[in-house]
Amino acid sequence: MGTHKHNSIPGLILVVFFVGLFFSCSKTDEPPKQDDGKIVFHFTHYNEGLPLLFDTMMYSNAAGNGYLVNEIQYFISDVRLHRQDGTSLLIDQWKAIHYVDTDIPDTHQWQVYDPIEPGDYDKITFTFGISEEKNQSLMFVNPPERDMFWPELLGGGYHYMKLNGKWLADDGIIKPFNFHLGIGQIYAGGVVDPDSITGFVQNYFEVVLPNSAFSSSSGDTLQFEIRMNVENWFQNPHTYNHDEWGGDIMQKQDVMKLGCENGKEDVFSVSMNK
Repeated sequence: MGTHKHNSIPGLILVVFFVGLFFSCSKTDEPPKQDDGKIVFHFTHYNEGLPLLFDTMMYSNAAGNGYLVNEIQYFISDVRLHRQDGTSLLIDQWKAIHYVDTDIPDTHQWQVYDPIEPGDYDKITFTFGISEEKNQSLMFVNPPERDMFWPELLGGGYHYMKLNGKWLADDGIIKPFNFHLGIGQIYAGGVVDPDSITGFVQNYFEVVLPNSAFSSSSGDTLQFEIRMNVENWFQNPHTYNHDEWGGDIMQKQDVMKLGCENGKEDVFSVSMNK
């Protein structure tokens, strides 16, 4: 029995050696793991190339209306990072909808939870407003998002944007305007009355950020500034005239359509800093 026990030891050592060699080879055959990156979006607001100043009648739009801006509140959602191979990454692991309020500095930054795979990306897109599928009434229970509700009679859900200010009307009187975008309505016979609504129009739109191609390396944290160029809400392709459209447009689908088409054109731009 003593001899048998003594002879088993070299065999045991040999087994341990080969097992260790197997796992060692397996590890060296695996490609080195790359750490995913992160993205932070910063939202800024400019007018005529300079940071937007509030509550001062210092701006003039393409129609010649003198105006000021009190506040801007809006949603962006469904941000997509488009890869060069044609696939895309949808930002939605923690939240798919971000609220921006010029009066609330904390909303001016969005630290995206989703991991960003290293690689080359062609462009960044997002939905301005909220898609029909996601724009559900009562999904926000706390302010400030809750206070963006869109009246149920007018389609429900939430505003895409409130851009509030004042303009110097052609009669010399300073009047308030509420440049609000959201779900539009179709009225029977053109009579603007909630009882004559026959359908609704989803006015949310996709923004393709110009010159937004980027590369992400292992472990990068990329900082993007998404800039709203406020004057472009009122020009290109349509010249927006406050004297023609008045102070409130929530029940004027043809006017909201003009605003959305302007917004899609060149209201937003982007720059990146690592």
